[in-house]
Formats: sequence, structure tokens, C-alpha cells
Amino acid sequence: MSTLSNKIAAKPWIGWLLFFMTVVVVFLLGLLTSTIMERRAETLFLDAKQIDIQPFEPRNEVWGVNYPRQYESYMNTADTTFVSKHMGGSLIDALDRYPALVIIWAGYAFSKDYNQGRGHYYAVSDVYNSLRTAAPMTPEEGPMPGTCWTCKSTDVPRMMNEIGVKEFYGSKWAGLGHEIVNAIGCADCHDEKTMDLRITRPALIEAFERQGKDIAKSTHQEMRSLVCAQCHVEYYFNTKKPHEGVPYLTFPWDDGMSAEAMEEYFDRIEFTDWVHSVSRAPMLKAQHPDYEVYMTGVHAARGVSCADCHMPYKSQGGVKFTDHHLQSPLNNVSNSCQVCHRESEQELIRSVNERHDRVISNRYALEQLLVKTHLEAKFAWDKGASEEQMKDILKDIRHAQWRWDYVAASHGGSFHSPVESLRVIGTGIEKAQEARLKISRLLATLGHTGEVPLPDLSTKAKAQAYIGLDIPQLKSEKQEFLDKIVPQWLEKANERQSEWPQHQQAKKVKFTASR
Repeated sequence: MSTLSNKIAAKPWIGWLLFFMTVVVVFLLGLLTSTIMERRAETLFLDAKQIDIQPFEPRNEVWGVNYPRQYESYMNTADTTFVSKHMGGSLIDALDRYPALVIIWAGYAFSKDYNQGRGHYYAVSDVYNSLRTAAPMTPEEGPMPGTCWTCKSTDVPRMMNEIGVKEFYGSKWAGLGHEIVNAIGCADCHDEKTMDLRITRPALIEAFERQGKDIAKSTHQEMRSLVCAQCHVEYYFNTKKPHEGVPYLTFPWDDGMSAEAMEEYFDRIEFTDWVHSVSRAPMLKAQHPDYEVYMTGVHAARGVSCADCHMPYKSQGGVKFTDHHLQSPLNNVSNSCQVCHRESEQELIRSVNERHDRVISNRYALEQLLVKTHLEAKFAWDKGASEEQMKDILKDIRHAQWRWDYVAASHGGSFHSPVESLRVIGTGIEKAQEARLKISRLLATLGHTGEVPLPDLSTKAKAQAYIGLDIPQLKSEKQEFLDKIVPQWLEKANERQSEWPQHQQAKKVKFTASR
């Protein structure tokens, strides 16, 4: 029997081949071992915290000392250059793009100013600049309560802890201006000691409790959506419960999270956001029911969280971490979509846009119907219609616009759940048509059978002039507020934070009211 030694003796080159192969294998194993040890050392270094983050620490740059990768990726939310077909991170004047919205929100602050939100980096400064917050020149002035700050800043959990939740909601927006300066960030979602995800806004916890649920029993994957649901939801200010006269932030989920369930809830408690200045209808304003709409979609049914798509994992060296550049998945298709989907980037983007196109087309049709309905209702009032004659009509207008707004106000809802979005828009169209039919019949009894004359509302300026808004005056007042009051707020905030722990270790970032 031939042995290996005999073969090598007969053919020496076999021995040399085995020798070099052994050398290569040993080298590769050594390289692998070295890489593993290097990655372990890197991980140990990263886990070694540089500073002790204090409870309720609102400064994102302080957290960034211990978590530089996450912080650096979060700072990318300052980039507003990405624009998709329908959305993106840039500031878009929605009233200019859709002038019908001015009439739809007549009598409400949104008719003055409504811009597509930018990244979380701008959460505070965008609120400064909005005409909706008016121009309060003293801490007691202005139309907005402190509740309006709830989802804008990491200073909110700090202030709720310092003065109490009831007292926070009961404050004036301007009264808290010098306290609320740090944009949405780390402390909103993380425990500073363990970095576990946590809920920092009481409204979500309270909504779960009223449904008999314990949010503390949620899984980590569920929490990767629930931390978003603290703010990306429908809500209203309850001035009756739990504290009379305090605009207490409340989620209307007691009867369910569908458009109809929340509509029924609002009707039952006789809640109205505002009375429409054209049609006199008692209106509801949807905020941004993103979580509710998402929960009716296929991704939620498959267990996909908000963070899976908007904050996908990424790797640097041997470190895997969550990308905190919260953004449209369309700007990060390879990490967001193609982890699960095998289609090309172009095909995935086409599919997303197709869903948006279909919903927005129907939504726009409902917008036009709503504008006509409000104007026709005004015409009926002018012709002498009574409150009793208008009662059912105004209810139809309220319900039709609520359903429109439930879809329109949801960020990305036409992709998250296109079937539900189209269903809700469809029922809204039915309600609006019913209202117009009732108005037509009423006008006939009042002696008018022809077309209702409609004004030219083709631009934002024309629409705002029609409902009596003096936008140049509002802008002038806002500019005075930005020039005189906001710098005072920011100066106080910088003085206060310069005395806090870790100020020297953190980056010294001065706050600005960037436009």
C-alpha cells in the first residue's frame, strides 16, 4: 500500500505543495483570530462609557460622548436635501401646493401656515417659525398651551419630572419657551443607564391602561414602534378630564383606533377642535395618526417595526448599531427595503410611488368636494337656513373632513396601509356627497335651484384673503417675536445648561432658531 511518505519521496513537489498549503491555512486562521480579538477589543472599548449620563439629560450631544456612532447618524437628520416624489426631508409649503387646504381649515391655525415637517433636528426651531404658534411677547401671551411642546423636545420629560405632568400641560407655550430648547433625541426613547427603550410620554401609557393593557409587557420589537407611537399618533387636548380646565394630552383610542372608532368617541364626548368659519360646522382636526394607520397595514401584520424601515441596523467595523438617521426608507433602500425584498431599488421605489399616487388622487378629489361643501353650506346660511335645517349637513361635513384628515395627516399612510387609506377616503367621499345633496335640496326649499357661485380660490394668497387672513401682518409679528423673544429664550437656556454636569465633556453647541 502506497503511503504519503512514499508519494512525497517519488514526487517531492507534493511535499512542497502541502507545506505551502499548511502555511496559508495557519496564516488565515491567525488572521481570523486577530480580527476576532480586535473586534472584541473594539466592542469592549465602545462599551466603556466615557461619562455618567444623568437622569433626564436632554442634551443629545452629551449622550453622543458615550454613543458617538448613534449621535453622528442622528445629526444627519439636519440634512434636508432628499426629496421623493411626494415627501422627503425638505420643508414644503403644503398650503401653496394645495390651496384647498386653506378653506378646509378656515378658522383654524393651520389655514395660516402648514409646512411638511423636516427632520427631528428641526423640531424646536420649526415650531418657533410657524405662524400657528403666533408671536407671544410675554410668557402669558399666545394661543398655545404648554401641551403643544409635548412631542418636540427631550426637555419635555425633564420638565414633566420637575414641575409635574398636570402643571406642564397647564402652562402656556411661551411660558416654557426658555426651557424647551433641545430637539427630539436620545432621552425621548432610551433609559440613560441601560439604554433600554422606554416610554417617556404619559399619554401613551394612559391610553394603554384605559384599554386594560400593560405597556410594560411589550416586547423589544413592539417597543421599536411604541417609542414612535408616543408622538406619531392622533391626539386631542381634554380640558375636562382628568383635570378640569387643563388641556391634558389624550389619545382617543377608548373605542378603537380606526377612523370610525375615534370619530364615534369624539361624537360621544361632544368634542370639537374648532368651528369652521365658512360652513360653521363643528370640526375635528386629525393630528398625525401614523401608528394607527400603520397598525392596519401588511408590515405591522408581519411584525415589522417602525425602526426596521426608518432606522435600520448598520455596521461599522465590528460594531452593529441602529442608524439614528430617521428618514424616508426611499433614501436608504438597500438597508431598509432590500433586507426583506429582492426586487431592484427602482422597482421598489416605483411600487411605493404607485401606492401614494392612487391614494393621493382620491384624497385630492375629496379635498375639492370638501371645499365646495363648505362654500355651499355658507351659501345656505346666507339664504336664511336655520340651525335645525343645517344640523345633519354640518355633521356630514364634520365626518367627511375627519376621514379626509385621518388619511391626509398620516405621514406615509398611503404606503403604510393603502387599502385602509383608500377605504377611509371612499367613505369620506360618500359623506361629502351626502352633505352636498342635502344642501341642494335645502336650497331648493329656500328658493335657489341653480349653481352655487364659487369664488376664485386657485392660490394660497387668494384663499387666505377670502377667509380674512392678513398674512403680511402675521409674518411681521412673527419676525418681531423671532428677533426679540427667541434669542432671550436661547440665552437663558445656554446659561442654565452651562452649569449642568458634563458641560465641558460635551460639544458646546449654542442653540439657534435656524430658519
